[in-house]
Amino acid sequence: MKKLGFLMFLVVFLLAFPKVGDASSGSAKIFLDGEQLNLTSGVKVANVNNNILIPIRVVSENLGFKVDWEKSSQSVTVQNSNTTVKMVVGSNTAEIDGSQVSMNITPVLNGQTTLVPLRFVSSQMGMDVKWDNQMKAVFLSSNGSMTDPGAATPSEPDPEVPGTPIDPNVPSVPGTPGTLATVDGISFSEDRLMIATSDSVTPSVFKLSGPDRIVVDLPNTAFSESFGYEHTLNTQNSGELNVTGYPEVSQIRYALFSDSPSTVRVVINLTAAKNYTVSTENAGLIFVDLNATDTDPAPDIGSSGKKVVVIDAGHGGGQPGALSVTGKYEKTMNLSIAKKVEELLKKEKSIDVVMTRSDDSTMSLSDRTKIANNLKSDIFVSIHGNSNTSSTPNGTETYYTRETSIELANIIHKHLVKATGLKDRKVKPGNLHVTRETKMPAVLLEIGFLSNSSDESQLFNEDFQNRVAQGIVDGIKEYLKVQ
Repeated sequence: MKKLGFLMFLVVFLLAFPKVGDASSGSAKIFLDGEQLNLTSGVKVANVNNNILIPIRVVSENLGFKVDWEKSSQSVTVQNSNTTVKMVVGSNTAEIDGSQVSMNITPVLNGQTTLVPLRFVSSQMGMDVKWDNQMKAVFLSSNGSMTDPGAATPSEPDPEVPGTPIDPNVPSVPGTPGTLATVDGISFSEDRLMIATSDSVTPSVFKLSGPDRIVVDLPNTAFSESFGYEHTLNTQNSGELNVTGYPEVSQIRYALFSDSPSTVRVVINLTAAKNYTVSTENAGLIFVDLNATDTDPAPDIGSSGKKVVVIDAGHGGGQPGALSVTGKYEKTMNLSIAKKVEELLKKEKSIDVVMTRSDDSTMSLSDRTKIANNLKSDIFVSIHGNSNTSSTPNGTETYYTRETSIELANIIHKHLVKATGLKDRKVKPGNLHVTRETKMPAVLLEIGFLSNSSDESQLFNEDFQNRVAQGIVDGIKEYLKVQ
């Protein structure tokens, strides 16, 4: 698992890039899955423009991948039994099995050592990576569970990004001093605010007027390091969640509102006064549901014996996924089909559907799986488009990781292939984060190839997407035995 988990981490940074002169370095320890790695003499961790970078040499020496270098095209290809990754010198895009992955911070060459950014590793690869400023140590985990011998880990420095001030005149709610929980993610879907935390947190939620808004205070919390990778945080530790398509919600803002006690505040700005219900039954996940009325409070997700289905639109925001042959983004297709699936599932009285994202927002792989796991979802379905460096491959395929997911994969794939009418590329095992780290039956659907002109001509077609959505729903209903 260690080698597969770090494959994409390794390849993007094997090449030499122009030296960066303003890199400040210092000695540091590096832990991989709880074990300290021996650093070669002269190898150091660097801080470049407020971004922590670590040497790839230390990680690559502990892994054994096949690496091919092509001088004419200045490209490197790294392979193991499951994955092929290609990168071209000077390009900010890596190809992972043909799918494009963008890098927001360029790797650097410091002497003879290639340094890689923690931010890219965490947000793009689903790795758990933490920097402890007091210990001057980097903690890496290849299996999604961090072993950290230190105390609470401070956030990596973050460049300044414009943010939004947040109700400075409203007092924060006192909390009990102690170890801080972290806010790991925030999303808004189906008029529900979802806040993922590292531990159980009892929020204080209240209304304010002039303008109308709902305030959510989370005592004894701070933003996690990974939160800043996926959401805007300015130098005042505040930012705004991108929300569209909800006429009653004008804005959602968040901030580290108080230092004593440390309190994260989330504010939902409304166009008119609105009622809400709060659910904290799932440890590590807080729901503020705006679907409530005075006489009919919103029921808890999964209540009354309903099956819970989490639909995951792959990629999003700063992670666009693959680019199609006509220049369209994979993330757009994924979301369009996912929302069609959602609309169909909402008509099923015995199913509660939850979207990991319902707009063009960036979400980490760990946040996607955390939503499903904390909800104790019955199934998890991730929707993607495929791609390859060659234009030849085409068709539909379905991936699973654990044996408990095989039945779900077979049933959904049967309906999906019928709906697409594309080549049947079969059900396949794959060590993918969202199908591996979820605790319920989980599948990842590759609808068709954006790199194939024949497939791509259909993937963005409305009628085609409607058929695909219906096929996915038919598979879900058959698996859940829902009439």
